Amino acid sequence: MAQKMGRLLLGDVYQGKKVVIIGLGLTGLSCVRFFLDRGVVPRVMDTRATPPGLDELPENVVCHCGSLNDEWLQQADLIVASPGIALATKQLQQAADRGIEIVGDIELFCREADAPVIAITGSNGKSTVTTLVGEMAKAAGISVGVGGNIGIPALSLLNSGHTLYVLELSSFQLETTSSLKALAATVLNISEDHMDRYPLGLEQYRDAKLKVYDNAQNCIVNAQDSLTLPKGQTLNKCMSFGVNNGDYVFDTQQRVLIAKGETVLDVAQMHLTGQHNYMNALAALALADTAGIERNASLQVLKEYAGLVHRFQLVLFNNGVRWINDSKATNVGSTEAALNGLHVDGTIYLLLGGDGKSADFSSLKQYITADNYRLYCFGRDGKALAQLAPEKSVLTETMEQSMRQLAPLLKDGDMVLLSPACASLDQFKSFEQRGDVFAKLAKELG
Repeated sequence: MAQKMGRLLLGDVYQGKKVVIIGLGLTGLSCVRFFLDRGVVPRVMDTRATPPGLDELPENVVCHCGSLNDEWLQQADLIVASPGIALATKQLQQAADRGIEIVGDIELFCREADAPVIAITGSNGKSTVTTLVGEMAKAAGISVGVGGNIGIPALSLLNSGHTLYVLELSSFQLETTSSLKALAATVLNISEDHMDRYPLGLEQYRDAKLKVYDNAQNCIVNAQDSLTLPKGQTLNKCMSFGVNNGDYVFDTQQRVLIAKGETVLDVAQMHLTGQHNYMNALAALALADTAGIERNASLQVLKEYAGLVHRFQLVLFNNGVRWINDSKATNVGSTEAALNGLHVDGTIYLLLGGDGKSADFSSLKQYITADNYRLYCFGRDGKALAQLAPEKSVLTETMEQSMRQLAPLLKDGDMVLLSPACASLDQFKSFEQRGDVFAKLAKELG
């Protein structure tokens, strides 16, 4: 295990400063507590009329709801922005032009992190890899704090006696982070996502992701995806994972995982299935090895881990039909990962739809050309998705309507796969709610 780093005590830096926090919820509340613990009373604002966590604010913390408060922003010495608000927002641009510092909660965390950090980002798979590495550390007896873009806000992990932190980081969080110095960092993959937030296209999105490598001691990259390499570096200068290639390898012939030339695990021993999950396992193993986590503990976790809810999750197997909840596939690349190498004897009823966030869906065409695919498309971008293969597509308004239409057609050997390639917020509160509705309907219809 890497030696514990000396803690930076930077609380005094904030004394006497006018701090404004944009965005409540769990992360916003963690920021409020962070500053109150340092004797600073921040102001809070949220564009939502009744943001979550409002009733948990201490009485001495004022909150402006329903819009951004321009006056507060222009008076601030420090703005802590939620990942949900773009730095391109006019009011933030004006504040930046006036020299006002704008950071996020991850930047606050990095300034005071008291143990080594493993940092994980990517378009897809980051929650699985983050969870795996956390479980590997626990299995080895390490006190580990796991959070960031998954589960617990990073600031809530501080001062808990942890000797290792494992953080899932989104591109939005990385945009406002400059003090990250990871023991090990990875970009798992890069594919179109959040193009509504990145008007300059994929390269702008990639630049945000690649910030995870800044000042990192070890960079771990995807040998299959050149976009994951730090700019100006070649594959041989980084540790890598890949299919039949890299320092950590999935051998497709022998169907084993190989770490630096040593065969370490037959994938038949894993609960996780699919090539994308074998890549996730390799990335997690590389990160764990780099952090000094005992290899045997890591391999045991790979054998036992059953996967995340809403990520290619079997919610029902009945009458020979598999109902798969992959609601966490909120972008095209994630759906591609689910379909890549998918073999089903019967018909695959693929549920696609929601808010595509201005993505290009055309790359899905190569996966749905097989005769056994039927597309059921719904939601805001349902019509565009149905155009991928009009002759085998059904367009409905909602996911439930699609499921009720396809249910009578199901036969032994078929699969119903919710892998929407879109965000859920046009019709659901979250991808979790979408997945829960799918699971409930599967049990009713199956």
